Amino acid sequence: MDKKVKNILSELDVQLEVLETETEGVLERAEKGIKITTKALEDLRQKVSRSKFKNSIAEINFFKQVKPQVYSKLVYYVKLFNIESKRPRGSSKSQIKYLNRHIDRLQVYFNDNLEFYHYYRRGATSLDKNYFIRGKSNIRLFPDTFHFFTDKYFSTSHDCTVATIMAYDMLIVYLKKEIDNLENKNGMETVINPFQNQSRLFWTANKTDLIELIYAIQSSGAINSGTADIKELASACEHIFNIDLGDFYRTFLEIKSRKINQTKFIDNIKESLLKRIEDSDE
Repeated sequence: MDKKVKNILSELDVQLEVLETETEGVLERAEKGIKITTKALEDLRQKVSRSKFKNSIAEINFFKQVKPQVYSKLVYYVKLFNIESKRPRGSSKSQIKYLNRHIDRLQVYFNDNLEFYHYYRRGATSLDKNYFIRGKSNIRLFPDTFHFFTDKYFSTSHDCTVATIMAYDMLIVYLKKEIDNLENKNGMETVINPFQNQSRLFWTANKTDLIELIYAIQSSGAINSGTADIKELASACEHIFNIDLGDFYRTFLEIKSRKINQTKFIDNIKESLLKRIEDSDE
């Protein structure tokens, strides 16, 4: 990666880390986040406008990996500001209903872009030249924005789609955590930093899926030769994936009681991996 681009990304990470740890008010944090990410995005735009990519591989990497890293944070903060600025200040019940409604709306985006969503999630590359090379303005690709029509030198048909998927993943994690806080009513505010150095990974499937995976790993003996405590594994995964698993033992009992396909999630990820292997051979 170009040294100038690395510096832009590195500086952005530092600024957002400070922002997330030192700014308490969510609206103030979102406003400042918008300014910081807008500046980084403009710096990237100027960099791209002043130089050429070495080859198509470099161009694909930029629009599939680099630009979405920055643009996703801008989308995140804009949506966060809009959601929190209109959040009701009444009962916990009304707030939970409001937050759940926004989670549903965010997930609708995934469904509306399901074909590309699956392509991106499984790490496919066969259509990258159509999705992440500038000038491929084919309306049949169903882009979610028209940026690539109006800003053809800094946009492709799907770089904004990748950024939106990344941003909505982070927003869903944030909203679910807020709901957990309201439901638990513990009076303790949990501050989520989606960009913190310790972990930028967010579990975006449902909790039951992760719990199924945790029990499978523990049962396989893959961790500490099978001596790792299930509670310790669950706690580690909560930290890594920024999620609260709640009463995971009760959830495991629900998995056991399934009448059909007790290993539903494990079967699905096996199928996804096989599909990725197949695609990579094309």
